[in-house]
Amino acid sequence: MTIALQRTRKSAKYFAQEIASGVTIDMVYVPGGEFLMGSPEYEEGRDESESPQHLVKVPAFLMGKYPVTQAQWRVVAGLPKENWDIESDPSRFKGDNLPVELVSWLEVMEFCARLSRKTERDYRLPSEAEWEYACRAGTTTLFHFGSTISFEVASYRATSAYEQGSTRKNREKPTPVGSFQVANNFGLYDMHGNVWELCQDHWHESYEASPIDGSAWIDPDASENAEKVVRGGSWMDDPQYCRSASRFKIDIRKLNIGFRVVFSAKILS
Repeated sequence: MTIALQRTRKSAKYFAQEIASGVTIDMVYVPGGEFLMGSPEYEEGRDESESPQHLVKVPAFLMGKYPVTQAQWRVVAGLPKENWDIESDPSRFKGDNLPVELVSWLEVMEFCARLSRKTERDYRLPSEAEWEYACRAGTTTLFHFGSTISFEVASYRATSAYEQGSTRKNREKPTPVGSFQVANNFGLYDMHGNVWELCQDHWHESYEASPIDGSAWIDPDASENAEKVVRGGSWMDDPQYCRSASRFKIDIRKLNIGFRVVFSAKILS
């Protein structure tokens, strides 16, 4: 599939997917490449599930510039049903530009199916490797903006500090997407904190025998309720959970779980 791309001031390539009058999902081009996935043993706050570090080659794809918002969710929830019913306004914290939360795995799968039918593009969740590659955007630091995190650049539990970072009073809720106006080198926002973001992959306790081609690690025998991977941390979590390498598992809907969509495409510059 070939699409026309525009450029932002930071030279990021993006495509605005219109889903209703005045409602679009901005999709940012993520060029293919290789990266070292996971964290070294000396990284503060790491978990053993982030091991072993391994080289992964990721093909080019497009990813949502922001987590899916409540306004975007409502539009897609109003499209014809594919497989499952989905609630049009599930989030506890209300706001058109707030990330949608309190959605289940099956509801997110239905969102992607309806969006794909509407747009005639194969929208899906990112693989865990795609997510970390997109988050790092060529960096090797703990966060795409450096070695620590602060209240001024992300939404997380700010009463806890990471390394030399400062502490602040908690916001106690998610923030509108793009609030901090801090994009990574690919032009993606909110990759650290705000809401955890669902990936395609089933949860595995380590990276032993994980794919190295950027694909999702799916257990074909797993049930629909099997634990899935989430990445990026959230407004409720301590800062170490917002690191680029941080990963966690989820099997229920929660008010700090959201997602962003991706699709693979052949790009003409």
